[in-house]
Amino acid sequence: MKRKINTRQSNEVNAGSMADIAFLLLIFFLVTTTIVNDQGIMVKLPPYEDIKRPPPPIPNRNILTVKINKENALLVESENMDISQLRETTKNFILNPTKSDLLARDPKQAVVSLQNDRETSYKAYIAVYNELKAAYEELWNNRSLQIYGKDYSRLALQEQRDIRKQIPLVISEADPTSF
Repeated sequence: MKRKINTRQSNEVNAGSMADIAFLLLIFFLVTTTIVNDQGIMVKLPPYEDIKRPPPPIPNRNILTVKINKENALLVESENMDISQLRETTKNFILNPTKSDLLARDPKQAVVSLQNDRETSYKAYIAVYNELKAAYEELWNNRSLQIYGKDYSRLALQEQRDIRKQIPLVISEADPTSF
């Protein structure tokens, strides 16, 4: 009797290089993928000090109090205000063109105090912060046009510093509370 020779090939897959291929794909995706970093709000923080000193007293007339409650309502000096009016109110407070006793004595002494409720939405907080920052940027640009005759963004670094010495950005952020 003649024996049959099995000519059929096996159905096995050589998996020896599968690990190498998976490793190469992993490296490829790690190298080509970009990771988005959250920028957040760029704020210059004061330097850390071990010594606890009480803050210097600031006259109430030099502080513009801005609060955002849990319903995202804007309160400026305890009065309801629409966010569209905040920028002009802030600029008027800082410059005090009428020399009012209720507004800041000098732009160098003006402080904007921003306080929010713990339940304030992030979107409302950022909108208010952006309006306050925009008020300062408009003031810097106007002063730049008066002194140098060009936009603040086109000034040299030292000229920008001079403008910011005249109108310093002072936004005091208090801890969130419940009000």
